[in-house]
Amino acid sequence: MRYVKMMGVAAAVALTLTACGGGNGDGDGTAEGSDVDFSGEASGTLKTLAFNPGDEVGQSRADLAEEKLGGVTVEMDTANFDAQKFATLAAAGNLPDVVQMDRAFIATYAQKGLLMPMDDCFAAQEVDAGEYWYPAVVEDVTWDGNIYAAPQFFQPSIIIVNKAVTEPAGVTADQFDTSKPDELVALAGELTQMKGAQPTTLGFDPDMPGSIATWFTVFGGGVMDDDGKPVIDDPKNVEALTFLKELMEAQGGYAEVSSFKQTWDVFGDQNQYVANQTAAGLWAQWYINVLAGAKDDVQLDAVPIKDLEGNPFAMAGGTALAIPAQAKNPVAACQWITTVTSQEAWEAAGDARAKTVTENDSINTGLFTGSPAADQAVRDAHVKESGNADFDKLITTAYDSLADTRTLGASPVGQPIDEAIKNAAGAALAGDKTPEQALADAQAQAMTAWDALDNG
Repeated sequence: MRYVKMMGVAAAVALTLTACGGGNGDGDGTAEGSDVDFSGEASGTLKTLAFNPGDEVGQSRADLAEEKLGGVTVEMDTANFDAQKFATLAAAGNLPDVVQMDRAFIATYAQKGLLMPMDDCFAAQEVDAGEYWYPAVVEDVTWDGNIYAAPQFFQPSIIIVNKAVTEPAGVTADQFDTSKPDELVALAGELTQMKGAQPTTLGFDPDMPGSIATWFTVFGGGVMDDDGKPVIDDPKNVEALTFLKELMEAQGGYAEVSSFKQTWDVFGDQNQYVANQTAAGLWAQWYINVLAGAKDDVQLDAVPIKDLEGNPFAMAGGTALAIPAQAKNPVAACQWITTVTSQEAWEAAGDARAKTVTENDSINTGLFTGSPAADQAVRDAHVKESGNADFDKLITTAYDSLADTRTLGASPVGQPIDEAIKNAAGAALAGDKTPEQALADAQAQAMTAWDALDNG
């Protein structure tokens, strides 16, 4: 539902950004600020937008930055990022010094000249972006040859299997093999349990429409070319969407599956694994933490998602911290951002998370930061054998998937693309359109946004 809301917002943002002429940028995607001495001493007041140190991971990083930048007063607007609010602040010339947003937004604002390139910032603070972060997350925030933000977090998706359902059926986790789509459809149909026309247990939940782009990647497709131009109607995407439609039909149909999923207690003590309402499903790594709260009531296994060649992979996704071109204190912004995304900050966050895990008698699933070095440091320090072999398998599977990280790319129409493919998935899975027509319509919708760039 979040993406549906973003659709209307994205249109409003496009209009507002065009009207405001790109803030302090020169309109060609290159913001002013390259003459800033990012190695200078940070001082004054730093205003941030959408970074919320609401848990121990965020608070420990913010505390470290406060310690390191002792002469800086930080004022935080901790409300979630809102595209309309950002556009309004940009039009008024009142943007903060640091903004946190989904990485899918970065190229949009970079193209409009509303963000400051961070290459000089990274150089001044001796951060080698290509070495420090996974290549896929750097690609997420790169536009027209410049890096416009510091990535944070990377939540790979894995298939979490419910052994309480699969073992009595004689099914093993490795049979949930996405490189063999026909077999997966058949397996899902065999494991689905129905009461009349309604499913009571799903054989396999592919997380639709939220993970549609991941499934395009499984089939070798994509949603944009190297220039960020939409290519949503790629024949390989049609194959993926056709497979997903067959998968839903094998389990009672998309409407019935969606209705059934709305009854799940996803975050509660009677979640779909405890209640045996699913045999397996695609979930981001963070959901392991949710399931750990019911660790004594579930029997789990895990396998990675694979492409059709049989290669496990992880899709990039998450937030990033950027410096608006209008920033009044870019020096402090640069040093604050590079501090809260540093390995030292993530190690502090790992220590804080470990304390919380101990207090809650839970399981430490690690932190997935966007940086392989930071990930490994936290894993080495805190992720040990838990005494629960099932959860150890889930954690290992998530970490192992990071060996091959992939990205959808970066585009100034990234949000319209995201909205278009999710609308297409919904229409095709519900039977309102064929997969071919749904994706053709989505391509036309995204191209309208792309073509408008020339007039912005």
